[in-house]
Amino acid sequence: MNLIPARRFPPSRKDRFPEIDLARGLSIAMMVAYHALFDLAFTGVAEIPLTTGFWKGFQLATATLFLGIAGISLSLSAARAGERMEKRACVLKFLGRGTSIVAAGMVITAVTLILIPRAPVLFGVLHCIGVSILLSPLFFRYRRLLPFAGAAVILPGVLALPVEGPSLLLPLGVYPPGFSSLDWVPLFPWMGVVMLGITLGDTLYPGGKRGFRVPSSLPDVPRAALWPGRHSLLLYFLHQPVLLSLLSLLVPGFGPGLLAALSV
Repeated sequence: MNLIPARRFPPSRKDRFPEIDLARGLSIAMMVAYHALFDLAFTGVAEIPLTTGFWKGFQLATATLFLGIAGISLSLSAARAGERMEKRACVLKFLGRGTSIVAAGMVITAVTLILIPRAPVLFGVLHCIGVSILLSPLFFRYRRLLPFAGAAVILPGVLALPVEGPSLLLPLGVYPPGFSSLDWVPLFPWMGVVMLGITLGDTLYPGGKRGFRVPSSLPDVPRAALWPGRHSLLLYFLHQPVLLSLLSLLVPGFGPGLLAALSV
């Protein structure tokens, strides 16, 4: 059944849902905005209360949207892979995808260890998504329990973590004394957000098909508006170098502040 007129969205890759690309693009835009403010605060150019109030809520909303959409995308990918692949091939698909995302996260780790050793990204958002994808075959096997499992992962992270402890437990929400990081996204609670995203994807897109009606009164969506959501990993890698370059050119004192921050 055709639930939405084809003219509402420009031609896209097969099986892509434009509303997901738009939502993912929004999360990228929110991330870029927050990181621009973070860069200004990190270099001492501006005093911005990023750890409290509105901007702390904005950070949490950005991470929740980004990771929740990752879960929805996993649901769609699993449904479509299940239609054309045997079980073993599906598992290998997600193991390979998860490994590639973790590897991308390790590139971020290596760069920040070299440039900002006092606050490296040891387990950031890409690490969290990559591990979640690696574990996703287990999630799909117990789909009915996934909402409860997701809540069980989120609650300790919200109520009891983070806590101080051995550095080996850093991915779980335990940090060593004196720990500092530019981006720390532990599995507790954030993998739970991915798990709930999978459940939401199963609900909204059963069998990998859109299960709801899109109002025909919506305006046409320009192709350019879909582009960021379709290239989110590329933008994740490029946005900070671009931001740092633009801020160095446009904001007085940012360049020297950045060099001073990196030399600490």
